[in-house]
Amino acid sequence: MSLAAMKLAATKLAVIPARGGSKRIPRKNIKPFAGQPMIAYAIAAARDSGVFDRIIVSTDDAEIAAVARAHGAEVPFLRAPELADDHAGTVPVIADAIRRCAEAGWHADLVCCIYPGVPLLQPQDLRDALALLDDADAAYAFTVSPFPAAVQRALKRGAGGAMAPFFPEHVHTRSQDLEPGYYDAGQFYWGRSGAWLAGQSPHQQGRGLVIPAWRAIDIDTPEDWQRAELAFRAAMGVAGSPACA
Repeated sequence: MSLAAMKLAATKLAVIPARGGSKRIPRKNIKPFAGQPMIAYAIAAARDSGVFDRIIVSTDDAEIAAVARAHGAEVPFLRAPELADDHAGTVPVIADAIRRCAEAGWHADLVCCIYPGVPLLQPQDLRDALALLDDADAAYAFTVSPFPAAVQRALKRGAGGAMAPFFPEHVHTRSQDLEPGYYDAGQFYWGRSGAWLAGQSPHQQGRGLVIPAWRAIDIDTPEDWQRAELAFRAAMGVAGSPACA
C-alpha cells in the first residue's frame, strides 16, 4: 500500500469536548444559536466533512449528551468530574477520550478535537487541515487568523489610562517591515493519537491553516455570541435578529 493510501486509510476520530459548566454564557454548548443548539453546528461540520469514522462528544452532562445524540453524535462515556472543571486542559481531555475509546475497541490514528462553539466552522477547513497535517507530517494542524494590526505595535494600558508600547524597539519600525502575527482561531485541532497521548502542545508542535478573521470568532462572552450570530446570519442568509445572550 502506498504512503498516500495508508494516510487515507488511517482511522479518524472527531472528539467534541462539551462540559456542562459554563459561567459566562450559561449552558453555552446547547443554547440555541440561529435556531439550533450550539453543539449541533460542530457535529454537522464533522459529519459534512466526510473524513471521520466516528464522531463522539466528551461531556459530563446528561442533557448535553442527549442533545448530541439527537444530532447524530455518539456519547460512549461520561467524562470524569476532574476533567470537567475550569482548569481542565484540552490535551488531557482529548487524551482521556482516546483512551476511553480504545478501551471500547475504537482505535484511532488521527484525532480531531472540535470545539462545540464553532457555528462558522466550514467542513472544507477540516479537510484542508487534515491535508496540511499529512503533507507536513506534523503532530497537529489547526486554523489561525492574522492579527488585524502588527502585534509588535501592541500597547499596554497602565494606571489612569497611560499608554506605553509592549515592544519599544519597534516604535519606529514600518508596519510593512514587521513579521505578520497570527492567533489561534479556536475551532479545532487535528492531531496524531501519539501526540495527544504524549501531552504535546498543538501551538508548539502544529501547523497553521489560515482562515479569514470573520470566521475566527471565539465565543466566550455575550458580546461574542451576538457578533458571531450576526456574522452567521449574514454569511448564511438567515433572517432575523441575534438572540440576547
